[in-house]
Amino acid sequence: MAYYDFLNIVFAPLFMLPVLWAVIILSFIVSVIIILITKYTTDQALMKKLKEDTKEYQKQIKELRNEPAKAMEVQKKAMELNMKYMMHSLKPTIITFIPIILIFGWMSSAFAFESIKPNQEFSVTVYFEKNTNGNMELTAPDGVTIADGKIKKIENDKATWALKGKEGEHVLEFAYNGEKQQKNILITNGNKYIEPSKKISNSNIKTIQINYKPKKILNLFGWKLGWLGTYIISSIIFTMGLRKLLKVY
Repeated sequence: MAYYDFLNIVFAPLFMLPVLWAVIILSFIVSVIIILITKYTTDQALMKKLKEDTKEYQKQIKELRNEPAKAMEVQKKAMELNMKYMMHSLKPTIITFIPIILIFGWMSSAFAFESIKPNQEFSVTVYFEKNTNGNMELTAPDGVTIADGKIKKIENDKATWALKGKEGEHVLEFAYNGEKQQKNILITNGNKYIEPSKKISNSNIKTIQINYKPKKILNLFGWKLGWLGTYIISSIIFTMGLRKLLKVY
């Protein structure tokens, strides 16, 4: 897609960094953009007052634990203020929604999986409609070796091949009942990879899937996180810090 190519150019310097730092830097950049847009597209004096009034109502609710009727009245007022706050927060959310979705899509295409290295064994699986039987044949180009035979019996509506190959982009061809489908693969010492799955319509073949290994970039007390978990944690930290620093409510 064109916007992927554009973002590849914009964020090209990040590919020179370890993936962990690339994700943290992107998280910081996105957090700054969101906070600045929030600051300058909302009435911050009003937002501050709404937050302060909501906190005051919450304090009153705690003090009225033994008076349920009064507590409910205060709770209703607090909910009305929360709704008003959310409505005012909607404008920056709408402005940033599409750009953030595009950046998320690009990050998923760049950081989600380990690339296939030269002469490293990997697998490709073809998924079929339910109750599909028969055999499928895989034809690999020069530079790619099929480790376990070209022809596979379809079992449990799928067939899987083990392969390895030389560096470069290659085209695999799959044949079933006279139908042929192709899927590109990229073998590289770099961090790039091609979209893992290819959806197919109007065919017994549903999906051709490259079985990449998920990329884990952060070890948090034994909890290994990929790009999304790392991004979320970084984003929460940056957003909280920037809100306080820039006094955004």
